[in-house]
Order: sequence, then structure tokens, then C-alpha cells
Amino acid sequence: MDFIDKFFAKYSEDKLVRYFKIFSVGEGITCFLLYIIAMPLKLYFPEENFALIFIIIVGNIHGLFFTLYLIFCLPMRKIFVWDDEDFVFALLSAFFPFATIWIERKFTKLDRD
Repeated sequence: MDFIDKFFAKYSEDKLVRYFKIFSVGEGITCFLLYIIAMPLKLYFPEENFALIFIIIVGNIHGLFFTLYLIFCLPMRKIFVWDDEDFVFALLSAFFPFATIWIERKFTKLDRD
């Protein structure tokens, strides 16, 4: 984990927290777009190119936010002093729709009890 600490050391904690919040909410929004708009479009218009292009674009953006969320969970563990249970819960929340937004609201408080 030393290389991860070195990589994130060049950024301030405020900037890392801001990026984490952006990636958390972005992952939730793209999840919404993918499940509520893109997938039904593909279901109802299977032969149309616009549905295929939309699902590819939204899927790629969602994958980017998903990956960045998981990567940024590592420095957040040290910044917010998450124990092992909180850290695993934050990582697993990426696999459930819209849970990253809840994690961002609940776990990103410096003075939580």
C-alpha cells in the first residue's frame, strides 16, 4: 500500500474528499441512467442504433465512475479513519445500486460517532 500512499500524497485531503464525493454521486447517477433509461431503451428498441450507442456510452461512463470510486475508497479509509468493517462496507456498496451515495453521505464525516 506504500505506492498508493505515495500516489495520493501529492493531493490535499480536501481535494481527495471532493473527488470522492464527485465519484460517489456520479456512480449513482450513471447507475440510474443505465438502469432506468439505457436498458429499457435497449429492451424496447433492440434494432435501433441510438439505443445501443446510448447504452455503450452510459455503460462506459458508469464503469469509469465505478472504478474511480473503488480506487478512492483507499485514501478515504485513512482520511476518515474507517475501521475494517466500514471499509469493506464502502467497497461492497459499489456493487449495489445507489448505495455509494448513501456511503458518501454517511461515512464522509470527520466527527462521526
